[in-house]
Amino acid sequence: MASQTPQKTKKKVWFILAIIIVILMIGVVIWQVKADKNTAKNKDQNDGNLSPKAALTVTVIQPEVQNWKQTFTANGNIAAWQEVVISSELSGQRLTKVNVNVGDKVRRGQVLAEINSDTIRADLAAAKASYTEAQAVLADAITNNKRIQQLKNTGAISAQESTQYQTSQATAQARLDAAKAQIDSNQLRLAQTQIVAPDNGVISARTATVGSLAQTGQELFRLIRDQRLEWRAEVTSEDLYKLKEGMNARVFSPDPAQPAVSGKVRMIAPVIDPQTRYGLVYVDLPTTQAVRMGMFVKGEFDLGQKSALTIPQTALLLRDGFSYIFIVDQQNRVSQQKVSVGRRVGDRVEILDLANSNVKLVSSGTGFLTDGDLVTIAKDIPETPLTKQLVTE
Repeated sequence: MASQTPQKTKKKVWFILAIIIVILMIGVVIWQVKADKNTAKNKDQNDGNLSPKAALTVTVIQPEVQNWKQTFTANGNIAAWQEVVISSELSGQRLTKVNVNVGDKVRRGQVLAEINSDTIRADLAAAKASYTEAQAVLADAITNNKRIQQLKNTGAISAQESTQYQTSQATAQARLDAAKAQIDSNQLRLAQTQIVAPDNGVISARTATVGSLAQTGQELFRLIRDQRLEWRAEVTSEDLYKLKEGMNARVFSPDPAQPAVSGKVRMIAPVIDPQTRYGLVYVDLPTTQAVRMGMFVKGEFDLGQKSALTIPQTALLLRDGFSYIFIVDQQNRVSQQKVSVGRRVGDRVEILDLANSNVKLVSSGTGFLTDGDLVTIAKDIPETPLTKQLVTE
């Protein structure tokens, strides 16, 4: 009995150890399973963190080649094509009538003002009387000379007396001619008492006043010939070479309600102002009320059509004083590129320095993007850029 008790005790110990070992193995297995799950979960989380999210959903466009009218803008004065100075040709006579005022339209030969003619009429009457007297003296001298010349061959008079009668006739003829010249002179002075318009046009200035004493060469009126105006555009010496005679131009009135005035380049000045470095371009304008002489206005010259690579205004980002576009690559990442812009027509802008036109550009929302952002493209466009003809006025 005593020998069986230790043996039973030993069996119990091994049984307990076996149970403990099983429990430990089960615990190790459970721990390993949990560890594997945590590892897989962490791996999934890390993989999720490595996949960046798109910054913005955008639509893309491609630049379009369009034909635009190329214009050149300048400023300048509105002036008269020719402004005529009308002055008095008499001196010492008073103005008795002034028939026109500034802004009046006049015709060639129309009487603008009148000068007192009483003294001149009196001088003309005296000249006519002298002429009549000279005619009588000449007739008498001719008769006497004929009679003496008939007696000359008879020897009744000397050659000296014959010469004296011939001289008397010539003197009488000279006096008659002088009297006729005096009449012509007074008639001319009488005609000059009426100040007439030398051409059709409109009065632009008036200094004539009734009662004032006219002086020779004194300006009385200024006349815009044919109401014809011109725009004298101030253009730099470099830009002068872009212009040619006959080119179309448009002048804009300071009043926005007035339509633009169309004209043509008549002449390009052969000299450049050494002070301002500007040259004048003379543009003929039609008769209009939209612009007036003396205005300083803006205008543009039509240089003809020229192709332009254009994008919508919304695709252009203005930042820090520069213009940028966002190009989308094949991985849907955007790259910011600085560009130079040119003409603008409507909502489109010309891009001057885009090397490759076959690119995709973000069409709007560029203010929310930065260089290198990943985007989602909402709508793709054809790979070939669209070329169309667009003619704008």
